[in-house]
Formats: sequence, C-alpha cells, structure tokens
Amino acid sequence: MGTEILTHLLEAPFSFTPFFLVTTLITCFLYFALRSNYVYLIDFACYLPADNLRVTISNFIEHLHLGGDFNTDCSEFQERVAERSGIGDEACMPIALHELPPDPSYKASLEEVEQVLFPIVEDLLSKHNISPKSIDILISNCSLFCPAPSITAMITNKFGFRSNIKSFSLSGMGCSAGLLSISLAKDLLKVHKNSLALVLSMEAISSNGYLGKTKSMLVTNTLFRMGGAAVLLSNKKHDEQRAKYKLLHLVRTHMGSDDRSYTSVIQQDDEDGFVGVSLSRSLLHVAGNALRTNISELGPLVLPYLEQLRYGWGVVHRKLWVTAGKRETHVPNFKKAFEHFCIHAGGRAVIDAVESNLKLQKEDGEASRMMLYRFGNTSSSSVWYELCYLEAKGAVKKGDRIWQIAFGSGFKCNSAVWKSISVPNPEERNAWSDRIHLYPVQTPIAP
Repeated sequence: MGTEILTHLLEAPFSFTPFFLVTTLITCFLYFALRSNYVYLIDFACYLPADNLRVTISNFIEHLHLGGDFNTDCSEFQERVAERSGIGDEACMPIALHELPPDPSYKASLEEVEQVLFPIVEDLLSKHNISPKSIDILISNCSLFCPAPSITAMITNKFGFRSNIKSFSLSGMGCSAGLLSISLAKDLLKVHKNSLALVLSMEAISSNGYLGKTKSMLVTNTLFRMGGAAVLLSNKKHDEQRAKYKLLHLVRTHMGSDDRSYTSVIQQDDEDGFVGVSLSRSLLHVAGNALRTNISELGPLVLPYLEQLRYGWGVVHRKLWVTAGKRETHVPNFKKAFEHFCIHAGGRAVIDAVESNLKLQKEDGEASRMMLYRFGNTSSSSVWYELCYLEAKGAVKKGDRIWQIAFGSGFKCNSAVWKSISVPNPEERNAWSDRIHLYPVQTPIAP
C-alpha cells in the first residue's frame, strides 16, 4: 500500500503555479522593502535677496573706511582680501550691515532669519501644495546664531506645524552643517516610515561681524554673505514619481581628534576681547587631509573597480617603495563616477584646492565659482545654490550623479551623492533664473 502511494506521488504532474506565485510574492516584498529605504529629494528652494541688499566691493570698502571701527591697516587688509576673494558686486548683506554704524543686535539677526527662511519655506510648500501639517520632521542649521526659542520653533510658529513634529536645531557645526542636516534627516527617515522632512540651512551674519584687529579673524568679514536654502525630503514610495533626486550616499568625516584640524576654524576672543572666527594658515592643508580621508571611504562606493585598483596599488606602492623621487599616489578619476560637482564655495582658494586635489578641470568647478561670485560664501547653503545653478543652466539630465562636497569647523568634510531621477526643467523659476543668461562670467583676479 505504501509503495503504491509513493509511486502515485512520483508520477503525479508537478504544479508550477503555486511555486511561481510564492516566488513572485517574495520577490515583490523584497523589492518594495528595499525601495522604502531610499530618501527622495522632492525639491529645494534658495533665497534670492532683493537688489537693494547688494554690497558691491567698492561699497564694502567704503563702509570699512566710513564705519570708523577699524584702523587703516585693518581696513586696507580687508580691502585686499575682498578684491581677491572671487566675490562679485551682486552678493548681498542684510539691511543691518548696510547701516552706519552696522546694527549687530539680536533683533537684527532674528529679522535676518525671518527674511531668509520664511519666503523659501512658503514657496516650497505652496509650489507642491503641501500643508504644513504634513511635515513630520523639521531640521534647521545655523552655526553662530542660536536663539531661544529656536529657529525650528520660529518656523513652527509661523507656519503652524503639528504639535508632534520632530524638530531639531543644529548650531556650531560650520559650513558643512547643511549636509550634516541631510544626514540627520536620512537617519530619521529610516526610522519613521512614510514621512516628510524639511531641512533649512543658513547662516545669520548680522551680529557676527568681527571688530578687532587680528588678521586671521578679519578674513571672515570679507567672505560671508546672506543666503539660505530649504530642502524637502521624503521616504514615501509614491513620492519617487515627483522627486528630483534620490540620495545614493552620504559620507561624513570628522578630524576633530587632531589639534591642528580642531583649531583651523575656531570662534574665540582676541587679545582685546573681541569675538570672531579665526581661520588658520593651515586651513587648506587641513581641508586637503579631510578630503582625502573622506574620499577613501566614498571612493569604494562610487568608483569603477579599475579606478579602485589603480588607486589601491598607488597607495601600496608609495608605502612599500619609498624613494626620494617617488611618484604621487594615483588620484582616481571621479569624472567616471559623477557628472557634476558642487564644491563648497568657501572662497576662491578652497575651490582651487579641491580642483587640484581631485585633478578636476576648471569647468567642473564652474557652479562653485559662479555661486561664490554672485552670492558670496553663504555657508551651509552654498552647495544648494550650486545645484540650483546647474539646473538653471539645463546641465542636469536624468540619470546624472551629483557630488556635493562641504567643509566646516571641527574640522569636517562631508559628501552627499545624488542621482537625478527626473528631467529638471531649466525654465522653472529659481534663485538663478533672472540672470542665468549672463553666466558664466570671467571672474577678475586682483594683482
């Protein structure tokens, strides 16, 4: 009897349909489970200051001499730095710094925050017909101005966000804080499914001018200008259809355990008690070390295998066969991994140094140079103005990969890699639309 049953089972036809259905269901489940881990950038907006807030280089120099806060040597030093900074005549400062004497009050900084962030949040939400009640996560970063109530509380009060919104206000993180905020949003979106995150990046400069005579602290007076960005992120699967970009990688590097890196950008009192941010002479060297550490982690994630092998062999060769005339370590060709580069516009020297370290061409740094020329160093929001420039130029195509590189006090180097998943419309209004036809321009180099 048992033999007959076994024979019957062996001879019975195998039903493929249940097996196929089970396999399909498992495949679909894994696919959608993995897809839900993506972070989508729905859209972003950059603040465009009014024309009456422009500070031409000649106007900046005139204020130095008329303000009466600096001696002749300090005024002439700032004049020389300003003329060599790579910043043009369209960069803007808040109204408080147009006054003589400037108004460095707490109230002036509050008004600057409202002037920058309120309109770009309003524009971003209304453009996509998103109710403030739909925002689940709110993150702001502003390094040197940390009011109470916080900046996120100001935004919540203005727009009426939900009482259970998850809000975070970051300060003291430097110019790299914009990508740090994206990193925090990414981690939160991993935990909180089907959520929208709003990230706000800016630096308030109204109350952060330096009035002393230490030259390493005077440099920041000449570089920073007003600006800000609002970025809308989502982990909702259906938002992929309307999103501009998808976050592929985010790599953070913190060199704070090294004393020279830690003190390369630092806020402190000078000998006369004036508070300012000091930029050390070793800053570019520190930034170069941080960048090399960062790309050693980023490279394996983005570079073709052949480029990785060539780079790895170069490192081994340099360590094992040290000679007086040794060759430099092979620098990977990052243009095989990215179509566009958004280098933090910290200054002309910063952009030059990154281009040199990565063996990039001048055209690869065009967005960064033009951002610096038109808007100045807007701190953590600079990489968003650069992406905005690329969109306005019609340079970003579907499938393109963008590398944002940011540097900040600590010392930190952060990288974000985005992939374009839609076709950006160059006719869409943004912070560059009114003058994009005039760019690129040849930036003057002072003797």
